[in-house]
Amino acid sequence: MAKDKQVYFCKECGNEFSRWMGQCPSCKAWNSFVEEKVTKTRNNKTVSVSDRPKATSIKNVSSSEETRISTKISELDRVLGGGIVKGSLVLVGGDPGIGKSTLLLEMCRNLVEGDTKVLYVSGEESVSQIKSRAVRLGITEGTVMEDRLMLLSDNDMDNIESQIESLEAEVVVIDSIQTIEAANVEAAPGTISQVREVTARMLQIAKHSNVAVFIVGHVTKEGTVAGPRTLEHMVDSVLYFEGDESGGFRLLRANKNRFGSTNEIGVFNMTDGGLEEVINPSEFFLNGRPEKSSGSSVVCIIEGTRAMLVEIQALCTDSSFSMPRRTSVGIDYNRVNLLTAVLEKRGGISLSGCDCYVNVAGGLKINDPSTDLGIISAIASSFRDKSIDSKMVIIGETGLAGEVRGVRNISQRLKEAAKLGYTKAIIPKSNYNKDLENLGVEITYVSTIRDALDKI
Repeated sequence: MAKDKQVYFCKECGNEFSRWMGQCPSCKAWNSFVEEKVTKTRNNKTVSVSDRPKATSIKNVSSSEETRISTKISELDRVLGGGIVKGSLVLVGGDPGIGKSTLLLEMCRNLVEGDTKVLYVSGEESVSQIKSRAVRLGITEGTVMEDRLMLLSDNDMDNIESQIESLEAEVVVIDSIQTIEAANVEAAPGTISQVREVTARMLQIAKHSNVAVFIVGHVTKEGTVAGPRTLEHMVDSVLYFEGDESGGFRLLRANKNRFGSTNEIGVFNMTDGGLEEVINPSEFFLNGRPEKSSGSSVVCIIEGTRAMLVEIQALCTDSSFSMPRRTSVGIDYNRVNLLTAVLEKRGGISLSGCDCYVNVAGGLKINDPSTDLGIISAIASSFRDKSIDSKMVIIGETGLAGEVRGVRNISQRLKEAAKLGYTKAIIPKSNYNKDLENLGVEITYVSTIRDALDKI
C-alpha cells in the first residue's frame, strides 16, 4: 500500500531528511532544503537467484578499449575523448538558447549518416517543431535518415524506455531531463526526486543495453545544472556549453569525463545555419584586433592539449570617483586587483587616480596564470598611451615581488605564435632553452616586470 510523506531534499547534495534545517549536515550548504511530497510503495517484484549478478574475479574480466562512435564533429569528439562511448551517460548543460539542442541535433544527423540508429526524445517540443528546426539546420531527408533518425515527443519514462527497447536505438538524446516524469514517483517533473529517479533509470538502460545516452540539463542562475549535485556524480561525463547569447562564440568544456581528459575544450561559432566548428581558435579570437592601439596585448594560453592566442584589452582613464573603479571581464576580478597592486608597487606606475578596465576579447573566460605579464603590459600600455608591437606575444606568470616566473609548454605556445605570424615574444628567463631559438621567433627573456615594461 502506498504511503505519502513530506521529506526535505538538499539541492546541493541531494540527500533526504525528515525535517527542514538551515544548514545541510552532509554538504554544509546553507538554505538549500526544498520540501517535496513523495509516495513510498512496496516493491513486490521477485528476482530469482539465478538472475542476480554474481561477483567475478578480476583475472577473468577482459580489459579492452571502449568502443567509440565518431560524431564527425571534431570539436565534440575532442571533448568526449575521441568519440561517443557505447553504454555511457552524458549530461549536457548550458544557458537557455546557447545551442545545446542544435549541437545534439547536428550530432544525430552525422550519426545517422554513419549508419547509427538514433532516438531523439523531447519533452519540450513536438515532433513537428523538431523537424522544423532540423530543416533550418540543413538536415535533409532521405531513406537512411527516415529509417534511422526517430523522433519522440513524450515525457513518460515508461514509454521512453519501451521505445528504446523496441527501436533498438544505439544512441538516445533526452531533451531535457527536467521534463521527464517517472510514474512511480509522486512529484512534479523537474523536482529533485523526479530528476534523480529518471537519471537512475537512464543510467540503468545505458549500462544494461549498451546504449549511449545524452541528457540535456537546465542550468540555474548560478550556472550549475538544476537538480541535486548527485546528478553529476551519476553520469559518466558532464559537458557545459559556455558563451554569450548575443555573440556567436561558443565553448564546450568537460567538467567531468570518465573516458577522457577534463582539460579539453571545443570551440564553435553560432551562425544562421547552426553551429560551425572553429578549427583555429587563435585566429578566431584575434579577428578584428586593432593595430597600433594602446592597451592591447596578445597572450598564449593552454586549454587541454591546444595552445590559443588571446587578446587582452585594458583601458586606464582618470577617475572622477574618490575610490577608482576596477572592472574585469573574462578574468578573475581579484586577480586583476592583485596585478594592479604589483604594477604600482614593483613597476613604478601610479594607478591610484585611474579607473582600470580589463577585458578578454571574444568573450573567453581564462584563468591561466601565464597571462599575468600580458595583463600588466596591457594596463601599462594604456596608462602610457603607447602601443605594443602588433607582432609580439607576451607570456609569463607574475609574483607579488614583481618577479616573472616560468610557465609550462613554452615551446608549444611559441610554435602557435609563429604559426600565426608573430615574430617577437617576451617570456620568463627561467624558461630559457637553446632549442627555442629555432622556432623563428625573436625571444626576449625577462626576470622582472620592470624588464618587461622596458621592452614593450
